[in-house]
Amino acid sequence: MRSARFRRTRRSSAVALVSALTLTALAACGTSSSNNGSGGSDGGGNSDPTAPLDPKTKVTLTIDCMPPTAKAAELKEWKEDVAEFNKTYPNVTVEGRSTPGQCLEPPRFTAMLKAKSQPDVFYTYFTDLPQVLDNDGAADITAYVNDKSVPLLKDIDPNVLDSLKQDGKLYGLPTSNYTMGLLVNRKLFQQAGLDPDAPPRTWEEVRTAAKKIAGLGKGIAGFGEYSAGNTGGWHFTAQMYSVGGEVVDASGKKAAFNNDLGKQVAQNLHAMRWEDDSMGKTQLLKWGDLQKQIATDKLGMFLAAPDDIAYMVQQLGAEYENFGMGPIPGAKNTLAGGNNYMVKKGIPGDRIKAAIAWLNFKNLTVGKGQFAWARTKADKLPVGVPQPNFWLNESKTKDDAARVEHATMPVANFKTFMDNPVAGKAEPPKAQEVYKVIDNVMSGILTNKDADIDKLLATAEAQVNQVLANQ
Repeated sequence: MRSARFRRTRRSSAVALVSALTLTALAACGTSSSNNGSGGSDGGGNSDPTAPLDPKTKVTLTIDCMPPTAKAAELKEWKEDVAEFNKTYPNVTVEGRSTPGQCLEPPRFTAMLKAKSQPDVFYTYFTDLPQVLDNDGAADITAYVNDKSVPLLKDIDPNVLDSLKQDGKLYGLPTSNYTMGLLVNRKLFQQAGLDPDAPPRTWEEVRTAAKKIAGLGKGIAGFGEYSAGNTGGWHFTAQMYSVGGEVVDASGKKAAFNNDLGKQVAQNLHAMRWEDDSMGKTQLLKWGDLQKQIATDKLGMFLAAPDDIAYMVQQLGAEYENFGMGPIPGAKNTLAGGNNYMVKKGIPGDRIKAAIAWLNFKNLTVGKGQFAWARTKADKLPVGVPQPNFWLNESKTKDDAARVEHATMPVANFKTFMDNPVAGKAEPPKAQEVYKVIDNVMSGILTNKDADIDKLLATAEAQVNQVLANQ
């Protein structure tokens, strides 16, 4: 729908037109083997899975979510990366598939899994793993991923890799990850006498700051929240995590928000909306609405991930200098998610190796592929947003330094967010169905001054329990 981060958590409901655009990198020494696994080394798949791809191996590899022609800079970089990749692997033919608009539009994605028509390398959210495995769609790549095939494996945050595992088996490799924080409008903070370099760190401080910002008048809201399109439930979950709560219990079978912490979250929002009048009168907002408000100086702050800023600058005409970021208030935990690629189950072993080799080059090498920040800057794409940020150790040090060196935005605005990391917590099981139910809690709180919070939570609890019972 817009940025990679948003695709991790929301699927657009619009129907996407699927087209196949082919980018062919033909080997100078001959044609590739066919994709049906017959002939050539592509057909065997019997070689040692722990050994990296032999550069002499001939394979054709289909890959999902190649940038569409409308994204000229991103497509240019994709083509450059294929050409660079082929310097090491001249016999791998990369066929990119492009989908205008939303790459992972839900009906298409579900239909693709059921028909077993996904490309060799296909794009998913971290939360898609259960659905993919239910449809027997992804290869177990555990044996193929090691420090030879992915040299920086030890520097990838294990929490990110754990999101791609089930029963100890690895089913994907990450392209990006995110954690949520408090996004602020620096101009409004200054006008209200607040320090934009020190965003609120508790929900009490959020409430106080929101009242001051709303006090500026002119239809300005201090704090904004979603309550429609599953995004209300998403943000209720984020707030529950921030105060140390859960939405679904550890068993994954029962709702866990109808308690004191759930009431605390709900009551605080209700008080901000109706007692303080600091959340604006327009409600039933969904993703995109708060971004428009804060980009036009009508909103002081809301929960978001940092790449919302790049979206607002690129798509809404805002200025990087007008935004800042702090950790999520409460800071017990923060909602985390991400995107990754999986490999189609049943393809030959050499094609799996080619997939790992490509993903390592494109997405998992500091200074290359998606982490080639000098190139990104030259292509007038955003540099400086602290995501993806799954690196640890020396890799993180190098990547952070390169982001700063080639930044296209004032990275100091993210300093409070970056200097105060909060432990990320994955989305609950059946996330979208759970969020849809909890939307009703959020919409009830924000549209009804006389809302019965106990009843809203109890009703949602019963409905979520039913959703979880149907797993």
